[in-house]
Amino acid sequence: MIALAWLVYIPLQILWLPMSLLGVIWVAYKQIVVSKRMGVSQTAVEIINGRWTLDVFGLRRDEPARKLASVIPNNSITGLCLTLFPLWLARQIASEPFLYPTVPSPEKAGLANLVPSRTMEFDELISANSDTTDQFVVLGAGLDTRAYGALTQSTASLFELDQNAMQAYKREHLAKAGIDTTKVQFVEADFADPDWITALVATSYDPKKRTIFLWEGVTLYLSESAVQNTLVALKSHGAKGSVVVADFYSQHFVNMSKGKAVNNLLEATGESLNLGLDFSNDAEAVLRAFISSQGLALGRHQFLGAGDKKGPFIVIAELLI
Repeated sequence: MIALAWLVYIPLQILWLPMSLLGVIWVAYKQIVVSKRMGVSQTAVEIINGRWTLDVFGLRRDEPARKLASVIPNNSITGLCLTLFPLWLARQIASEPFLYPTVPSPEKAGLANLVPSRTMEFDELISANSDTTDQFVVLGAGLDTRAYGALTQSTASLFELDQNAMQAYKREHLAKAGIDTTKVQFVEADFADPDWITALVATSYDPKKRTIFLWEGVTLYLSESAVQNTLVALKSHGAKGSVVVADFYSQHFVNMSKGKAVNNLLEATGESLNLGLDFSNDAEAVLRAFISSQGLALGRHQFLGAGDKKGPFIVIAELLI
């Protein structure tokens, strides 16, 4: 069926190209221009669109992401459909992942697979810890929808932390999407503020209960000192047996964002990349040294893109408190 999928995809993509370009422009306008006008993160839209695509292509079910992506004003589902239709049809014919989205082996993962690969690795670590946790805390939640999926069926207390503007925007559109948020406690916090942890402690969060702290796609936007302060705060206010599930990016990945095109794109909504670790030589040792310097232990972890001569571009790691 793969051969048939290729036979259909190639001519269809050529004929459909004007529609695909229209879709790309439409999505980009919404994601960049409208996000800037609203004063919210455009990269958050990139992530939820990746989750939407995984759901639509049958690789990962995420009904809340699908609903939320369809109502946020700085996104266009119509544009996504126009862009991805040839790939979607080829996927149906092939009955397996086809070109995009795909989840290759970790060492072969690349930037094109960043959102699918990263999402799946985080899912695996969260699932491995969910049976023994009492609390689930999303740090820098953005448009993440994990607190509105399977976790709502558990007994764990759910918390989402983010800056005020992003949180207000998300809550408004969660309501428009008809997503139940009654189990989630929303906490305003800015990780650039060394005292951010007081906002969490002031809620019903219990530092004596085992907790999963989800910190996805955030560290690269912070200074090294802000990341260190956050990890120290979590260690000081997290029960023994708790875990921080976080990602850390390579210095090479961060340096690529310094290029004019990417930098201008990020600056459009006031974003910039900061922290990167030097994974070019013995990435394992570099990661262990960084984590141990914060008084934490390194648990399960997965480097993505390790097959590249410049080393992996990201690691998704379980940090043990």
